[in-house]
Amino acid sequence: MENLNEEVHNAYEIIKEGGIILYPTDTVWGIGCDATNPEAVAKIYKLKKRAETQSMIVLMNGDKMIHNVFKEVPEVAWQIMDLSENPTTIILDQPRNVAPNLIATDKTLGIRIVKEPFCFKLMEKMKKPLVSTSANISGQPTPKSFKEISPEIIKGVDYVVNLQRDKIAGKPSTIIKLGNDAQVKVIRK
Repeated sequence: MENLNEEVHNAYEIIKEGGIILYPTDTVWGIGCDATNPEAVAKIYKLKKRAETQSMIVLMNGDKMIHNVFKEVPEVAWQIMDLSENPTTIILDQPRNVAPNLIATDKTLGIRIVKEPFCFKLMEKMKKPLVSTSANISGQPTPKSFKEISPEIIKGVDYVVNLQRDKIAGKPSTIIKLGNDAQVKVIRK
């Protein structure tokens, strides 16, 4: 547990200065930053060699954070989040209070509530959502473990979290798109 708190502190110090981190999530290893900092978000797009039009998801640690980013949250979104047994990303309309370069061209943002201790505690300290995108160059396979992450990614971040390096990742989250018009569309199972 001591190591967890130390790693949360170290990652927080980097993130508050606009840095980007490589960290374990509830699914796969991710690259992340403060979701309200457009310069930090741009660093991740550059590192991944990814077009800014390809959106990234944002992790949140609870209802308060969701309400800060979305004025309206369809009732079905709360139901899906409460009932999902596996990590589930929900794409919602009209986000606010996040970096503009995180918002997709159709004015949506994908979010996922995490319970994973490192991510949860880091966001508790940040009091802001955390960007989460797989730790790979765009178009390359998602690494299943820390060992599979390319040296280019490891060298390209400002801090590598020293937790769960031997863990084999789960599969990426399910992605469900919910419009304020109550339309539901499964993007990835």
